Amino acid sequence: MRLLCLLFVLAASLLSAEGPAKTPAKKAVAANARQTPSLSDADLEKAIRARFAASRISADNFQVRVQSGVAILEGATNVIQRKGTATRLAKLAGARTVRNDIRISEAARQKAAQQLTGIRRAAVKTEQ
Repeated sequence: MRLLCLLFVLAASLLSAEGPAKTPAKKAVAANARQTPSLSDADLEKAIRARFAASRISADNFQVRVQSGVAILEGATNVIQRKGTATRLAKLAGARTVRNDIRISEAARQKAAQQLTGIRRAAVKTEQ
């Protein structure tokens, strides 16, 4: 009997430690609370440019335009990862959507392909 009571108390404490399950309505409210307030296109463009300036991607001098909350990124880079970084920074600044038209140089593509080939060879050698 004591064991049964102990198990019941333990189960009750575990359930209360997890907290109440979120209902769809509570999830929607939580999602809305996380959204950034709407910025004007000019303010959003300034925010994106500021994030770019504080990052290593500032060396690539990407062009930024914003139309109806959609950030349009243009330019060229020699580092593949900077294209993705630009998209992330624009979203973090508050862009609803990002159209990333940044071009990656052929030299950067070839370098990445060579690195992938080296990784694949190393993986094959270790499997044997």
